[in-house]
Amino acid sequence: MNTIFRKSMVSVAGLAFAGGVFAGPIAAHANPVDAKPVAVAVQSAAPKPQGDQSHITLNDEQTANVKAIIAATKKAGLPERAAVISIATSLQESKLENLGHLGDANDHDSLGLFQQRPTSGWGTPEQITDPAYSTTAFLKGLRQVDGWQDMALTDAAQTVQVSAYPDAYAQWEQQATDLVGQHWNS
Repeated sequence: MNTIFRKSMVSVAGLAFAGGVFAGPIAAHANPVDAKPVAVAVQSAAPKPQGDQSHITLNDEQTANVKAIIAATKKAGLPERAAVISIATSLQESKLENLGHLGDANDHDSLGLFQQRPTSGWGTPEQITDPAYSTTAFLKGLRQVDGWQDMALTDAAQTVQVSAYPDAYAQWEQQATDLVGQHWNS
């Protein structure tokens, strides 16, 4: 038993030494000025949009709602990916319009940017039609999804929304990504 343990330790030490021998010269010649920030590496690892992409031209109200979603995401301490998922979801659900009751055209009692339902526990009609509140409610649901950061956007959104059209969110990923890129630091 001790012999096996000793051989294992020698093997691990040998691998560590070999890694240092090969990586050491590379690291020694690396230029720290050329190093990329970790955030860049994380952003480039984001999944690519799935399928055909849709795009709409936004009016001032829709742009204000984009900014409200981003502000709520930042306030919640979540990364840009959460804002992308939120905006894509809102694009699908309401085209970023804060919808009130639509009469016969209404889907049950769905309201607001995310078409959340008071009868499903999302909040009161007044709360759901407040962009900051509705975004915070959506993000609360998103946080409860294990691994949402690495999921396809449509899977993360669908897990929160439970839509009759689960794949529909994917078509808005590129526009949502562009909007977050445009407004995140503004």
